[in-house]
Amino acid sequence: MTVQMSSNPMGATTDEGRVVITEHTGQGDTLREVWNHRELLVFLAWRDVKVRYKQTGLGVLWAVMQPLLTMAIFTVIFSRFAHIGTGGVPAPIFYFSGLVPWLYLSITVSMASMSLVQNMQLITKIYFPRVMLPAAVALGGLMDFVIASVLMGGFLLYYHIGLTSAIFIWPLLIIQMVLLALAMSLFLAALNVKFRDVKYAVPFIIQIWMYISPVIYPSTLLPYSLRPWAALNPADGLIQAFRHCFVPTSPVSWHAVGISAGVTVALFIGALIYFQRSERVFADII
Repeated sequence: MTVQMSSNPMGATTDEGRVVITEHTGQGDTLREVWNHRELLVFLAWRDVKVRYKQTGLGVLWAVMQPLLTMAIFTVIFSRFAHIGTGGVPAPIFYFSGLVPWLYLSITVSMASMSLVQNMQLITKIYFPRVMLPAAVALGGLMDFVIASVLMGGFLLYYHIGLTSAIFIWPLLIIQMVLLALAMSLFLAALNVKFRDVKYAVPFIIQIWMYISPVIYPSTLLPYSLRPWAALNPADGLIQAFRHCFVPTSPVSWHAVGISAGVTVALFIGALIYFQRSERVFADII
């Protein structure tokens, strides 16, 4: 299949073996257009994966080393030294199960927020659905997520922790996780086109986001009066649910999970609307 990207954003045509991508006019059109040209999305995602590891000495091994080293540091600092409780869950399991979704969110948002600026030559020369750039980063990041999930399975075997029926909500949590990453990425990527100092704010935002999310502590440590407010953080219920899927004895507030899911959907819709309104001027100001 060959993909022809027209600089004219009007007049969609599709011929056998050739795809001409044209402008969308609404949220439904955007999602439909992305689905219709999903092969291009997969190509962009695979390109991002290859670029990420092309000139690294360890290559894909970073997808193994990063969660393992982070888990080891968290275990030593927060469990051994700070004596932060883990709700009866073995510390390595507790931290690693929270890092599985968190590393996907943090890395995806960090990279996708820069995706438009890093591809400015494409944006200024040809037309294609700009939403595919951050979406490709989110799709490519799933490879590291799968690797981390496999490692999580090894930890469960080592600690003799069996899975329960809770694991069946895992696919739904993945969808929620990707939507959340996309929501943050679309908003920050569009904002970064207008204000280039966003790239300096993103690492700080991600760091603060981790501290207010139950990555290094269980949500049960929060005062009861603060838990409803904590649930407004879309990563709160998501991480709780992921941890419960892997470790059934880990406490989870399904009310918080529901709130987090609702906030995620609202954020995604709002970010998509903002992205669409902003992309009309991307080529002019990028």
